[in-house]
Amino acid sequence: MRIAYGVMGYGRGHAMRTMSVLPALMAEHDVTVFAGGDAYDVLAPLFPTVRIPTIGYRYNQKGGHSLPRTVRENFAPMADLLFGGHGMEQVEREFRSRDIELVITDSEAWTHRIAQRLKLPRISFDHVGIIAYCKPHFPPDLWLTGMRDAVGYRRLMGIPERILIASFYPAEGAYPGVKVVGPMLRDEVKALKPRDGDYLLCYFNKGEHQYRPHVDRALRLLDCPVVIYGTPHRGKVDNLDFRAPSNEWFVRDLAQCKAVLSTAGNQLIGEAIHFGKPILAVPEEAFEQRLNAHMIERMGVGMRADLNRLTPSDIDRFMGHHDWYCSNMSQHAGDGRAEAIATLRRFIAELAPTSSPRRVTNRAAAPRRSVGLKRPATA
Repeated sequence: MRIAYGVMGYGRGHAMRTMSVLPALMAEHDVTVFAGGDAYDVLAPLFPTVRIPTIGYRYNQKGGHSLPRTVRENFAPMADLLFGGHGMEQVEREFRSRDIELVITDSEAWTHRIAQRLKLPRISFDHVGIIAYCKPHFPPDLWLTGMRDAVGYRRLMGIPERILIASFYPAEGAYPGVKVVGPMLRDEVKALKPRDGDYLLCYFNKGEHQYRPHVDRALRLLDCPVVIYGTPHRGKVDNLDFRAPSNEWFVRDLAQCKAVLSTAGNQLIGEAIHFGKPILAVPEEAFEQRLNAHMIERMGVGMRADLNRLTPSDIDRFMGHHDWYCSNMSQHAGDGRAEAIATLRRFIAELAPTSSPRRVTNRAAAPRRSVGLKRPATA
């Protein structure tokens, strides 16, 4: 079967989840990935990938989200998406030229909307769907924001024919065809055994904006080594070790650290729990990350802090409860990848056209040439 797999380009978590299931799907189907931004950079060297527009938050000088900049710089791609501009036309041409029969999307709006236009069956596979397609489970202080984001996500993406959600915590579906599974653990994660090291591992999904002087000061004042990913810095300074992006080395550092300080992405949280590493979540202002940070505290596997006001005492307080957080890990650890792949296979079979799907040799065995689409000039 000819499948388009759309991947949201903001951050690397969407790409990591996609990588956990793509090889299995590509062994059975003709799959083309459609991605932009960070996801394109991760996936294009490994899989046949078409570059598409993407939307994302913009930042102010304090490292937080800037509403004026976000609105201004996303205006052109949002207009393209909602009113059918150059990007939508090119994505539709790519769909038609490849004779796409089914679409899987990870929070990616262009492929969602082209599938609707062409009346193609859709499978949503992401984590954000836990907000939009599951029964509300929001804490009181986030309730109104959560309901707003749930409505907005459904308006943008619609209600797909099948919905699969990967999450480090359970939830109950609110629509028929909703399936919730555990975290997507990649082969490189499952191949490593955890070790209780002496360093704090830090990850910032947009560190060029989030790694502010007060964060640097808080980390330098710690009495332990700190390994940091996601910033533009490189090399060792005092107790800090700034490292370049690397899936392989990051997973090794995660398996061998003492604890994790990170923005609150679902994928990393699931992998940290798998390795038994407590998490100090410093969420972005986005609702999904704030909810993830709340669930970490509720599960007793870590705590949350305000990235804009992070102090050494926040980190010391977190590290002081290290053993208690570790004692709660085993009851929440899980691996949903096998169940996710089985569910995707079932969904594809249920939505397949009457003709039998074409079997394809394993196309994921070697790197593939990526295909680029021009972005709208104003995007």
